[in-house]
Amino acid sequence: MSQPEHGHHPSPGNQPGWGNQPQWGNQPQWGAPPAWAAPQSGGQYGQGQPAPGWPPVPPYGQPLYVAPPKPGIIPLRPLQFGEILDGSFQTIRRNAASMFGSALIVQALGAVFIGIVTLGMFQLSMSFESVSTEAEFTEAMGPFLAIMAGTLGVSVLIGFLGSVLQGVLVVPVARSVLNRRTGFKQMWKLAARRIWPLLGVAVLLTLGGLLAAAAVVGIAVLLFSAMGPGALLIVLPLGLGSVVAFVWIGLKLMLAPAAIVVEGKGVYDGLLRSWQLTRNNWWRIFGMTLVVAIMVGIIAQIVQIPASLAAGAIGQVVTPHPDAESIAATLVVTTVISSAIGALVGSVTFAFQASVSALIYMDLRMRRDGLDVELMRLMETGADPDGVPGGPPAHPGNPAHPGNPSAQFQNPPPQPQAPMWPPNDGHFPSAPPSGPRPPA
Repeated sequence: MSQPEHGHHPSPGNQPGWGNQPQWGNQPQWGAPPAWAAPQSGGQYGQGQPAPGWPPVPPYGQPLYVAPPKPGIIPLRPLQFGEILDGSFQTIRRNAASMFGSALIVQALGAVFIGIVTLGMFQLSMSFESVSTEAEFTEAMGPFLAIMAGTLGVSVLIGFLGSVLQGVLVVPVARSVLNRRTGFKQMWKLAARRIWPLLGVAVLLTLGGLLAAAAVVGIAVLLFSAMGPGALLIVLPLGLGSVVAFVWIGLKLMLAPAAIVVEGKGVYDGLLRSWQLTRNNWWRIFGMTLVVAIMVGIIAQIVQIPASLAAGAIGQVVTPHPDAESIAATLVVTTVISSAIGALVGSVTFAFQASVSALIYMDLRMRRDGLDVELMRLMETGADPDGVPGGPPAHPGNPAHPGNPSAQFQNPPPQPQAPMWPPNDGHFPSAPPSGPRPPA
């Protein structure tokens, strides 16, 4: 039996020899990027650089940014002012029948009342020309004061209806966030279940504003009666302070209709919820509301200029030599035209302002309550397609109902458990269980 040569020994167990092992010098160094990764700087294509047109490779270990989803009019994250404006325009465009139609009805009612008051004021002004005695003047002042009271009542009525409609228009805005269109009938059907709290908060806000204004006017009258012209030094700061307080409180309670409709709150809870949501955000809300009000006012004035010029031209053409009857007829025609144009413009601007207010509410809830996460889950599950997103489940009495988006998290289905082996007593059975075998 030949002996192996010196320096050559067979590998035991048929293992490869040490000379066949890979060389450690050829292994990649720890911490070095893989060969296919793009270097951070330098180099040429073909020497670690990606091919032209490829997306840049992020640094090793840093995750890619994933933009939040945007299923509807806004992305599901806290919003910027431009996104709120864009979402408001998109909401009106997608739900024109529900939003524009409802606002047009309210504005048309207001235009009719304002037209009647305008004609009544014109008739009274014509009757004042024939007044020659103090008794006749006192007699003519009665209808004049009645019409002034009617003007105030029309203003209060428009404000009351606007407060209610602001809550109703939250429905299509909230549904448009998940790209769900809302018809006229569906909007009022969803808002009808919260109409009584909406009416309650509208009455409370309207009466509160009237009482505050009456208190300021009464104090001013008393001061002028007691101090004379010197009371102006007190009345002016009082009036300015009242305006500031009115604006501050109005913005703090601006979101109460939205909270009542979306979250199902009552009158008091809705006002409290609005007060909490606007905390530490008052100046931001004030800035956005002021910019929107200026935009709306400028647009309304630009649209009203042709109407005013047309009314003047009609008056000059129809009545070149005006008398009482021709002036009255011309006033009726121009009032109708101006009221119709004003109602159209007012409906668009009101719908836009209501959309902005609703999106401010959604934005604050995303910042404070994590509403964006809830909307993402609702978008993924597709639950409650006919409800208002962001509110309580459509079937709160049955948490397992498919319409409840949290049903799958509250009552998960029971998971099958594997049988224990050996059994609980720790002993294996010595014989199979007795009894008839099940049919094959």
